[in-house]
Amino acid sequence: MLDEKDIAILEALQENARLTIKELSKKIGSPITTAHARLKRLEKEGYIKAYRAILDPKKLGFPTIAFIFVSFAKTQGIDQRKVAEIISKFPEVQEVHIITGEWDILVKVRVESVDELGDFVVNKLRNVEGVEKTYTSVVLESIKETTKLPVGYKWGGSVWQKSTSQPP
Repeated sequence: MLDEKDIAILEALQENARLTIKELSKKIGSPITTAHARLKRLEKEGYIKAYRAILDPKKLGFPTIAFIFVSFAKTQGIDQRKVAEIISKFPEVQEVHIITGEWDILVKVRVESVDELGDFVVNKLRNVEGVEKTYTSVVLESIKETTKLPVGYKWGGSVWQKSTSQPP
């Protein structure tokens, strides 16, 4: 079970994963040894998967975002998960999801330009065995993009509310 201190640790690290144990202990109001033990437990139990820097894609030359819907050819005898795994290995690809509905796979890519996007779709993605057709949507503007999860909150029907009971 996650308690208030665990949730406070998770929330603080989502804001700044570079906090020292001393800073973290101060934020959650616990001794350094307790904060350290809790952090190690959260890592061991898999609540914290990794620590990463979030880079600015535009400054690094990847301003173009696209979502690509992929239909895979069931008749070719290749597994849908295998197709998704192959797609996930391309460096342009940030996310790959197996989805419901008219399309089978949703892919998020970041590239330098629309020309590079076209090259990716035509020369890479459509050449993956099992890819039958694609539908590409280019992002014009991103309003929100985050990796932050609403830990410590639950959906109250119309708004997020501070949770009094925690997930298992």
